[in-house]
Amino acid sequence: MSYHPGVPRRTRRTPARPTGDRLAQGTVQVARQAAKAVRRHEPTELQLGGAGSAARDYAEASRSPATRRAYRTAWRLFSEWCAGPEAPPGTQPLPASPLLVAAYAARLAQLGRRPSTVAQVMAAISVAHQAAGHPSPTRTAGVRAVVAGVRRTHGAATSGKTALETPALREALSAIPEGTSRGIRDRALLLLGFAGGFRRSELAGLDVEDLELVSEGLRIRLRRSKTDQEGRGRLVGIPYGLHPETCPVRAVQAWREMAGISSGPLFRTIDRAGRILPLRCSERAVARAVQRAVRASGGDPSKVSAHSLRSGFVTSAARAGAPVWAIQLQTGHRSLAQLHVYVRPATLFQGNAARYVGL
Repeated sequence: MSYHPGVPRRTRRTPARPTGDRLAQGTVQVARQAAKAVRRHEPTELQLGGAGSAARDYAEASRSPATRRAYRTAWRLFSEWCAGPEAPPGTQPLPASPLLVAAYAARLAQLGRRPSTVAQVMAAISVAHQAAGHPSPTRTAGVRAVVAGVRRTHGAATSGKTALETPALREALSAIPEGTSRGIRDRALLLLGFAGGFRRSELAGLDVEDLELVSEGLRIRLRRSKTDQEGRGRLVGIPYGLHPETCPVRAVQAWREMAGISSGPLFRTIDRAGRILPLRCSERAVARAVQRAVRASGGDPSKVSAHSLRSGFVTSAARAGAPVWAIQLQTGHRSLAQLHVYVRPATLFQGNAARYVGL
């Protein structure tokens, strides 16, 4: 640019570089803003007048509570890592550079985190950035390459909890104390969860109004599930059991009669004194009920979870020769590939093609 005498030059003021303290304060501030954004699933500066609260509530409802909790935890840990000694001084989690996110993914793998956990963390970082109005760094080719490398190096296979098949379920049920409020509730929980192939969230979310006693058994309307976040709902039939001591319909009726429950949550919280509280049973309480019964029967409670009921039903039904389509209708699996994760081991030798080759 040429300079003309008498015409003042344009000067560009370079802002002062922030000090270390100001960088640290800025990191904390953006971390807090991003945490709010993850909770709300909307930019914190969103201003919609009287409709703002409703909009934020609907946005928050777009993901399940469990997913929101997992994302908040993942974002908090990422923010702490950015402020720690492993990240360059002054690193900010929002917006984060693709190089920083790739380094964090690699670090998680080095710490022994499963590929599925790394993928979930990447999803949380992506949601935080999009909610705050920033492009997601996890969509870049570099970050995707690192995540793919983690899967190839450490494998995508999961070592899930043990399926609680029918014989093991019978043993667990026989160890549940009879005549106590907790024992009667836990028996109903386990039998209904197994017969319906339910997820723990589905069991905990059941209301008395969702049940209808008919001549064949129970008709249950699931108002919402993991694969039905929009609440279309589906019907599940629970037939009477062949044996009274393991009949899910009779067990549920016994629980309702003992607890005097005629409306509201089907499965209630029970305190240490055995008192039935007017509070919905939590998802974690469902898992504890399964582990408590397995421990009482002499099994290892660390190897089972609430999901053991669902996987145990699929495995048991497949071994007994139930059609895959019938199993899928009961459990509500949207993907046959996911269902075959449990069906395949149970039917490994049924109709095996190697039997036909004359060896």
